[in-house]
Amino acid sequence: MMRGEAGLLADLHAQAIPFAAHEHAAVFTVAESDDVNAAIPGAHTKNLFLKDAGGAFWLVTVPGEARVDLKALPAAIGCKRVSFGKAEDMARLLGIQPGSVTPLAAINAEPGSLTVVIDAGLAAAARVNVHPLRNTGTLGLSGAAILDLLRHWGHDPVTAPIPTQEQI
Repeated sequence: MMRGEAGLLADLHAQAIPFAAHEHAAVFTVAESDDVNAAIPGAHTKNLFLKDAGGAFWLVTVPGEARVDLKALPAAIGCKRVSFGKAEDMARLLGIQPGSVTPLAAINAEPGSLTVVIDAGLAAAARVNVHPLRNTGTLGLSGAAILDLLRHWGHDPVTAPIPTQEQI
């Protein structure tokens, strides 16, 4: 299997998965992406690279505006207490840098090396916008297509309603 962005695009074409590609200036945070997102239809995402107290890695994708309740998250997805993963682990497992986190980075991860979690609402969405392994582009594809790709790459994704904190 070819990895990286070239492998991702090859898999999208080989599986006849429709997608829309957009190029834009680099964005590192959800706030920085507001102007970019305004021009791209569909659900926008926030991605969390986490490590649980047992040493397992998790990649959690939620709606961009969500404020994830990290204390309630473990019960929702079936893990131990979580904290943010280190950039070195992200680079080693996913082959990406902070700011470019995307569920599509699972193409670079060995099956079983982490668990990918997709918010249930995003999994059912007609168009979900995610990075194509870099923060200077956005790919729009269905939530179902993301799940299909993850399975194709040997990952068994978890879909769950992700607990959020109330906005203050």
